[in-house]
Amino acid sequence: MRFARLAIAAALVGWLASRTAVADSTPAPVSDDRIVLSVNGSTLPGTNGGGGGSVGWLHNFDADTLAGVAVEHQWMSVAHWTFGSVNGSLTRELGDARYSFYGEAHEGAGDDGPRAFKYSVVAAGIIGTYFHRLSAQLEDRQFDVETTHGNLPMLGLMYSVNSHILTAVSYAHSVSGNLGTHLTSARIDAYSYKANFLAGVAFGRVSPTVLGLRFEVPGKTLSEGYVGVTKPLPHGRGELTLVVDYQDLAGINRVAVTLNYIFHIGHHGKPT
Repeated sequence: MRFARLAIAAALVGWLASRTAVADSTPAPVSDDRIVLSVNGSTLPGTNGGGGGSVGWLHNFDADTLAGVAVEHQWMSVAHWTFGSVNGSLTRELGDARYSFYGEAHEGAGDDGPRAFKYSVVAAGIIGTYFHRLSAQLEDRQFDVETTHGNLPMLGLMYSVNSHILTAVSYAHSVSGNLGTHLTSARIDAYSYKANFLAGVAFGRVSPTVLGLRFEVPGKTLSEGYVGVTKPLPHGRGELTLVVDYQDLAGINRVAVTLNYIFHIGHHGKPT
């Protein structure tokens, strides 16, 4: 679910988490441009697997405003699809709390061999942070892919144990269409000077479309686990992230490997 999405969207959510959940994080520069590159590959029994890639651009207009655009191509078995994306977020303080409003839209098309299909995934959400440690997230994601459609609201909680450890849990439940999804997830991120680490699990019933798979079947039972590491590259002016994701979807096992590279073009202005 997390790694079938556009890499630029993952970078945006990561920026939001660091801005809202980590109390003593370094403020973002006034203006910053980043190029986001991603490649991925996966195995799937009975098929030749899948893969894809994306390229995107992220821009901080100021310390609390971020926007991005990207294009991505994916394939799984005989299905191929390409889409463009836009992302944005805005953070504001209200008393002792901080609120980040974000949205993303992925629009495109593809084919599964003999048939063409539309690809549309649109989401909007808000993250509120209280006491500098506890954050609550409310999101609604709408899917319209091939014959699968519906809304998937999600409620999440994030708690910053300290400046080095961030924990998160979430629950998503479809309320319309034929997604047939109810999914519980948990994740932990550990930050250090040399590298950042992440690990998580997810379980429940989920539509293959939510996972980025082109199957026309109702929701299936999912067990998922993933681990990842991000390594800063000072001489390369960026960060390299590797994530390995294992999914068991009703007895169908899938292993996906995603590699992201974020290149900092440069920033202008003084930090706030």
